[in-house]
Amino acid sequence: MVKRIGRSRRKTRHSMKKNVRKQGKISISSYFQEFKEGDRVTLKAEPAVQKGMYFRRFHGRKGIVRKKTGKCYEVILRDRGKQKMLVIHPVHLKKV
Repeated sequence: MVKRIGRSRRKTRHSMKKNVRKQGKISISSYFQEFKEGDRVTLKAEPAVQKGMYFRRFHGRKGIVRKKTGKCYEVILRDRGKQKMLVIHPVHLKKV
């Protein structure tokens, strides 16, 4: 087998880049936002916070909040015909 080169944010220079007007400190309200079970959310990465970030394949996808685990949320979404569960920090989620 070939050894994998790079980490999870490899080749994401432009896809996970912030808009110039959005750069700077992140808002506290987005960091501590709350979601209820069954809420529909969009996965929109906050590049300033790496903790609780998902893999780049799921960027821009929509999912449903299953439950809260610690500070993060379990989000269920479909990926290539399969149902997958991701644990994501609320700063990377936007309510639909």
